[in-house]
Amino acid sequence: MLPKPIVSVAWLAEHLQEPDVRVCDCRFALGDSGAGHGAYREGHVPGAVYLDLERDLSGPKVRSGQGGRHPLPEPFTLAKRLEALGIGDGHRVVVYDDPRGGNGMFAARAWWLLRWLGHDDVAVLDGGWPAWQESGGDVERSTVEHPRATFTARPHEEWLVRAEDVPSLPGTLLDSRAPARFRGDVEPIDKKAGHVPGAHNLDWATALDDRGRFRRADEQRERLGLVPDGPVTVYCGSGVSACVNLVALELSGRSLGKETRLYAGSWSDWVSDDARAVETGEQAPKRGSLSSEPGMTAS
Repeated sequence: MLPKPIVSVAWLAEHLQEPDVRVCDCRFALGDSGAGHGAYREGHVPGAVYLDLERDLSGPKVRSGQGGRHPLPEPFTLAKRLEALGIGDGHRVVVYDDPRGGNGMFAARAWWLLRWLGHDDVAVLDGGWPAWQESGGDVERSTVEHPRATFTARPHEEWLVRAEDVPSLPGTLLDSRAPARFRGDVEPIDKKAGHVPGAHNLDWATALDDRGRFRRADEQRERLGLVPDGPVTVYCGSGVSACVNLVALELSGRSLGKETRLYAGSWSDWVSDDARAVETGEQAPKRGSLSSEPGMTAS
């Protein structure tokens, strides 16, 4: 089994050649949908296959906006894609992206999706592509093909929250966007500004340090100080960056699925129905000490 939910570059370098290890490059740029695949072709971790946020890790958008800007892929469609890439039930899967420039959310989305599909042996590479490069790890430039595998999808439907569930949710609703978006000061992409009534704000980017590595478990517990014991439902703009907070929650000792769930449609789904209430402004003061006001990452 992998260390979870993150693995170090040193761990990956030691185990990379083992036949049951699979690596997925999830680099992507929200403003340039071809940039991630282009970066993969320029160089990637040896043996890594490429997973695209929009083609692989999301389903088709609905004209009404229901389901949000990055709807979940249909489980068995994603399973077939993983099979074609050579990822199967017996593989230990390491996912990575490039956390520079606010792009450290896509591997976490892949991590959550595999866990949601019932594949527990998956972890995020801490520090991603920059950390691999800094370590002097080998670089491969050719497209990788593995033998087709068998991936059995066992989706945990109970891990999902939908818009109709939100008003009666137990526990804490956690908005993972930048504070200015939460307050409604700005809204760079969705049709309304603000947040879901009753939500608390904890910017996903504060889960990472200035090198793009996940903060230690004790630091995660400190930044999560506003979140009381009990169920936690996490959302963001479109169900992508919220997954970083789900990794952080697991690092802090909270169990994915049992204690934490994802509102996958997130804010972009919430505001697709004009009848749903919207709040703006500040929340109650929080006890965590790692708040920040980074850029307006749209996901």
